[in-house]
This record gives sequence, C-alpha cells and structure tokens, in this order.
Amino acid sequence: MPKVPATFSLYSVVGVRRMLLESSGRPKLMRQGTRWMSKTVDMKERLAELIPKEQDRLKKIKKDYGKISLGDTTVDMCIGGMRGIKGMLWETSLLDADEGIRFRGLSIPECQKKLPAAISGGEPLPEGLLWLLVTGEVPTKEQVAGLTKDFRKRSKVPGFVFDVLNKFPTTAHPMSQLSAGIMALQTQSQFAKAYEEGIHKSKVYKGGKTIPPDPKLDYAANYAHMLGFTDKKFHELMRLYITIHSDHEGGNVSAHTVHLVGSALSDPYLSVAAGMNGLAGPLHGLANQEVLRWIQDVVKEVGADVTTEQLKEFVWKTLKSGKVVPGYGHAVLRKTDPRYQCQREFALKHLPDDPLFKMVSKIYEVVPPILLETGKVKNPWPNVDAHSGVLLQHYGLKEQNYYTVLFGISRTMGVLSQLIWDRALGLPLERPKSLTFGWIENYCKGKGQMKKK
Repeated sequence: MPKVPATFSLYSVVGVRRMLLESSGRPKLMRQGTRWMSKTVDMKERLAELIPKEQDRLKKIKKDYGKISLGDTTVDMCIGGMRGIKGMLWETSLLDADEGIRFRGLSIPECQKKLPAAISGGEPLPEGLLWLLVTGEVPTKEQVAGLTKDFRKRSKVPGFVFDVLNKFPTTAHPMSQLSAGIMALQTQSQFAKAYEEGIHKSKVYKGGKTIPPDPKLDYAANYAHMLGFTDKKFHELMRLYITIHSDHEGGNVSAHTVHLVGSALSDPYLSVAAGMNGLAGPLHGLANQEVLRWIQDVVKEVGADVTTEQLKEFVWKTLKSGKVVPGYGHAVLRKTDPRYQCQREFALKHLPDDPLFKMVSKIYEVVPPILLETGKVKNPWPNVDAHSGVLLQHYGLKEQNYYTVLFGISRTMGVLSQLIWDRALGLPLERPKSLTFGWIENYCKGKGQMKKK
C-alpha cells in the first residue's frame, strides 16, 4: 500500500499582474457547433477579454436593480449562523435544492459529458473544470492542454517549504501541515509583492519521503503520483474527486472564509490558508471520515454480510443514542446529491464487488425511509461524503486524517476562481452588521407594539 508523504506539492493556480494588462484588441473566434468560441488558449489572456464585459454587467446590475430586496431577514437567520440570507455574490457555482450543485450553470452529469477527459469515456480533467469556473466557458482540448502545461511550470515547491513541514512532529495533523505549507509559500506571493510596490487595487485581482512531480502527467494524475499511487483507475478517481469537490457555492465555511479574508486584499495564500483552517473543522471537512468510521462500526458490530433487518436495527440504535447517520442530509439539497450519484456510478464501473461499496449500497436502501419515518429530517438522502471515503479505501488510501487535505486541494480551484472575480469586479471589504440580544429584543418589542395599535 502506498504511503501518503508528510509533505505535498501545491500548484500556484493563478497569476497576478497580467490579468488585465495583456488584452490585445478583439478576441479571436472559432466556430464550435452552433457557438462561437475564443481561440485563446491562455486563461489569463481570455480573462483579459472577458473582464471588461463583466465589469460593465456589474455596473448595470447595481444601477438597475440595486434597490430591489432579495428577501427578508429574520431573527432566526441572525442568531442561526446567517443561514439562508441572500447576501453574497458567488459567480462560480450555485447550489439548487433539487438539482444539486451547478458549476457555471452546468450540472455534474453535464460537466462529465462536456469537459475534456484524459481518456475516452473517462472522468473530466480538473484543469477543464478550473477553466470553466474562471471563464464561464467550456474549454477546448487545446485550452485544457495549455492550462496543464502552465501547471507543470508552476509545480516546483521551494526547498524551504519542506524544511518547515519536516520540523513538525509526526503527530501533526495533515491539515495543519497543509495550512503551514501554504503560509510558507506565501513568501513567494506575486500579489503581495505587487501590492507592496503600489499597484492599483483594480489591477491586483487575481513524514516522509517526498515524490517529485511527473512533468508528463495532468494535474490530478500528478497529485495521485506524488501520493505514491500508480494505478490508472486511482488517477481517474482523483480527476472525478477534484472536479466534484472543487466548489459548492460561497456560503460554506471554507469558501466564505477565503472570500472574507480576500476582501481585505489579503493575498491568495493568506486567504486560502484561512479557508483551509475552516475546512479542518469537524462540522465541515471531516464528514467523510465520520461516514467511513460509522460503516466500519457496522461491520465490526454486525458483520460485512449484514441483513436488511440488522442494518435497520443499527441505524435506529444510532439515532436513539442521539447521534445522526453521517453522510445523510444536507442544509440545502432536497434530493440525492449528484456528487454521491456520480461516485456510485464510478464504483459500479470500477469496483462493483468491493464489500464496503456493497455496504454503502445497502445503507442507501435502508437509511432514507427510516429518516423519513422520524419526521424530523427534510432531506433523508445521501450527500457527497456518504461515498468518497469508501472509494479512497478501496485503492489503498487508508490514512483517514488525510482525506480533508484532498478536499482542500480540490476546493482551492473554486475559491481561487471566485477570488479572481472578486478582484476583477472590485468587490468591497465584507463587513456585515452585527446585533446584540438587547437590540433584537427592543426591536421586536417595538414591532409588537406597532401591531397592537
């Protein structure tokens, strides 16, 4: 079984200064089916073509619709974590309660169908998903190849970063290492350097043996390679995993943290490191570990050949003990998570006889009816975390503490794509108004008196 190294390689996904400065007139176009597509294969140059139009679009929205209410805020929303408040611009993805996550308007099945893949019929390359998130366009194979080439040029990690990580004790959590590694790389930030040199705000958007990157591989396959995996099916799994975990709207802890810290014009390293610290929290990024442990508890207590009745008894035992069934339910979704479904399809294709996958399938049949029977659950269906841990276990990635790092590496694509547009559109410092108990009580009492009159 390959061993996960204590260190990792990070790609500098976005550049800084040339985003707005390298546009050279009107974009060159080519016809693709019924649409006209840009011939530009460099993502920075394509952004330079797109940004002026989006800036004008934002101005028009503010002018025409700035005073329109997006909905009422309640006291429950104020004291309940601001859940449900429509108060944030996040262009790269939108979470629909029925359809699931859409990346720039495309569902996960549509992304699997339309985005270029490394092999015929394979999973989409994360580079293509990044192009989609940043530009809003489905890239050509040539554009994806250009982005892969750019990633390879950026793949070398300075030696001092490994020096920092190697000073950690062997008991250090991988997420602590990830955050520290990003902070060490921050010393190389071109954004911070440009800002110190006085560049205008409108121009600055943007434990063991280490395994060097392979210049012949794409982003996801290279990541798998540096983890010590040579199985091509695992490379395919990493392409799928990174793609479906890349973004999930802007309100979740890690994404919102990156946006919030970035709104202070903190550079991308500082912003992403802050987001990773949020992702490390048990209520956010550790869910797939909890699912896997729960499944293993089932096997330990009842056995791998558990009957439907035995599994029902175990589920009820979990619920009656005051716990939840991990991997089921979602704050927004009201159907089976499409990210769960595409992982299930991957398993049916590549590991249909895996014992833990069979257990996941049986849980899928048993849990939703029980949760509906309790009358306390709006969404009894599985989410993305209900499946991913089992797939990773199958291919030998058994270090569960590392799973959140996989999540974090994936999520950087979405949050950095949005951070580019935060900079490009000049979005302001985020500073919501907070309230005290006394203010809320006095305000609500005043409302009550007005109703009596």
